[in-house]
Amino acid sequence: MFEIFALMLLSQQPMQPFTEGIGSYYTVRSSGHITASGEPMRDGAKTCAMREGEFGDYFLVVAENGNSVVCRLNDRGPYVSGRVIDLSKAAIRELDPKAGLVNVKVYRLGAQPPRAPS
Repeated sequence: MFEIFALMLLSQQPMQPFTEGIGSYYTVRSSGHITASGEPMRDGAKTCAMREGEFGDYFLVVAENGNSVVCRLNDRGPYVSGRVIDLSKAAIRELDPKAGLVNVKVYRLGAQPPRAPS
């Protein structure tokens, strides 16, 4: 995670959000068992759903409280007006352990997962 923030701080061009707005979480019961990408929905995986983007791409989601999570796009949605991203239960708990809705900025990281600092 440190590498991502260092890249943002040291870059000549600041990272621009892919999207920003309200993020929510969804569960197996509310979304069905198979995602739009064809893989099973897992509450414990750090995944997300957005209307745009390539399946398998990684996104950094930053909440207004400063917490962040990296998740992989594997579904389409949200289908509620005013929301920009649906997050798995594991992903939204990284942002706020008690919230169901959070204000977020979403940054596209690309097809490769970010490397952990060594």
